[in-house]
Amino acid sequence: MSHALNHLTRRTFMGLSAAGVTGLAITPVLAQKGEWNTTPMPPNFPQQDAAAVRAVVGASHGQIDRVKELVTARPALAKASWDWGYGDWESALGAASHTGRADIADVLIAHGARPNIFTFTMLGKLDAVRSMVEAVPGIQRTLGPHDITLLQHARNRLARKDISDMNRKNMEEVIAYLDTLGDADTGAISGDVTEEQKQIYLGNYTFGTGSDNTFIVELHRLRWLSLKKKGGTGRRLNLVEPNTFAPSGAPAVRVRFEVVDKKATSLTIHDPMPLVKAVRM
Repeated sequence: MSHALNHLTRRTFMGLSAAGVTGLAITPVLAQKGEWNTTPMPPNFPQQDAAAVRAVVGASHGQIDRVKELVTARPALAKASWDWGYGDWESALGAASHTGRADIADVLIAHGARPNIFTFTMLGKLDAVRSMVEAVPGIQRTLGPHDITLLQHARNRLARKDISDMNRKNMEEVIAYLDTLGDADTGAISGDVTEEQKQIYLGNYTFGTGSDNTFIVELHRLRWLSLKKKGGTGRRLNLVEPNTFAPSGAPAVRVRFEVVDKKATSLTIHDPMPLVKAVRM
C-alpha cells in the first residue's frame, strides 16, 4: 500500500512545480518512508493556486513561452479566469482574444480552454460569429474584459504585424460583417473630466488600520483616472454621474466621491449596495 501511495503521489504531483509567478512553486506532498510529509500547500488547495491563475491570465496577453510553461505543468490553467477588480473578470483565452494573439489562443484551446464569440471574432471565424449573432440577438453588444468591444477584438487582431494574408482577409470579412450590425463597437460611456477636475479626486483613501487598506486614485499615463487598492491593479474610472464613476469592466459598480470645497474627502464603493467607505488621508 505504501508503494501504491508513493507511485500515485509522484505521478500526480511531481509535474506540478511550475509556479504562478516567476520563482513561485508549489511543493509536492510526497509519501516518504511510509508517512505523509506535511509540507504546507497553498491555503486554497485543492483549488488552483491564485498566483498561478493570475500569472497565466497575465501572460496570455502576450507571453507565449510563459503560457506554454504554465499550461504544460497544469493544463487546467488554460481555463483560468482572474478578477482584475470589482468584477472585471478575464480568462486566459479572453486575454489572448482581445490582444489579437491567435498563437496563444491556439495553445490555450489545445489545453482545454473554452472559445467564445470573442475568440471566434479574433480568429476570423465569420461563420461562427454570424451563427452566434443570429442565435443570440444582441450578443454583439456584449463587452469583453476591460469593456473592450467585440469589433475592437477584430481590429486588434488585424493590427498584428505577424498576421498572414489569408488571416488578414478573414479579419476584414469579420470586421465588415460586424460593421453592418451597427452596435458591435458600443463601449462603456464616460463623461468628460477636465485636467482641473481630475485633481479633485487624486490621493490616498483609507478604509481600515491594515497597511493594505488603502485605495489610490491616480492618473494613468494616458491621463485617465485610475483607482486601485494598494498593491493591486488600477482600473480606469468612467464618469457616469457628477462625482460618480464606474470602474472599467464593472459597469454596475459605482465609486462615489464626497466633495467639499473642490476636494474629495471620501469615496464609497457600491455594488449596487454600499460595500466600503474610505476617507481621504
